[in-house]
Amino acid sequence: MVAPTKPIRTVHTVISEVSDACGIRLLTLKDPDNWELPPARAGSHIDIHLPNGLIRTYSLCGDCRVREEYKIGVKEAVEGRGGSACVHHELKVGDVVRVSLPRCTFPAIDPGVRTLFIAGGVGVTPFLSMARELDRVGGDYELHLYYRDGIPLQAELAGIGRSGKVVLHDRALTTGASVGEALGRPNPGTRAYCCGPFPMIEEFQQATSDWDPAHVGVEYFVPPAQAPLENAFTVVLKKSGLSVEASAGASALHAIQNAGVALESACEGGVCGACKVRWLEGEPIHRDLCLTESERAQYFMPCVGGCNSPKLVIDL
Repeated sequence: MVAPTKPIRTVHTVISEVSDACGIRLLTLKDPDNWELPPARAGSHIDIHLPNGLIRTYSLCGDCRVREEYKIGVKEAVEGRGGSACVHHELKVGDVVRVSLPRCTFPAIDPGVRTLFIAGGVGVTPFLSMARELDRVGGDYELHLYYRDGIPLQAELAGIGRSGKVVLHDRALTTGASVGEALGRPNPGTRAYCCGPFPMIEEFQQATSDWDPAHVGVEYFVPPAQAPLENAFTVVLKKSGLSVEASAGASALHAIQNAGVALESACEGGVCGACKVRWLEGEPIHRDLCLTESERAQYFMPCVGGCNSPKLVIDL
């Protein structure tokens, strides 16, 4: 039986502008013929197909109402996995790059609640577009930006703050409020979101441990390390009846792809949402960091997820 395929949709864009400040490269991407790009919700991210063969996920930091361009801000990770180095040292104005359709793991903007954004360095990128949307609708928010070695994306920060406020915390000088102090006590009318390095996310999660889980959310720079899965199981693709074996220690995603099924993926660490599929039968083990509990009742991330039952049936 021929393996089914799931179309992977990408868009060709051209780099129209490049600027650098404080170790962050800001890229503006446009359609080669100046057509509108697929719409993006505030807080969305896209996957970039880099010329070195890597796929990396970056948040959109521009105004999502401007449909003719995407903007991403990328900080070079000197000891990273090669994606940010490629962005900083290989990409240039005029280069054509493929990008995915925008995805968003943050909830839609709600102007009826107070919103707190906790950002670490370049982790401010998704909150720039969300703050712009709140400015547009008159929403109440505070953006707390923690940084070292210079304020990131100052030009973009200058364009927000009409209905909310931006609070800067220079951690090199140990000034300003802690994450817990910035958040304050939980309130039914307040939502809090964090994007930054692992230590900041851990600090945020500790500070919000007594909050309603539906009122908080995080987004990671890179996937955290996870122990290999211990259980082997069979993945059944419902639409074709094809069965593939996910061996112990290997991901279901790789088993599916090795069977010839074109399933989109990017981070392969359960944080970006690219490989999300609907599960139909079985007992999935959810180890992702992007799905809500209600979404897990329907969806599964095969890049990190496992299964407690002998087989897992998915909608492919």
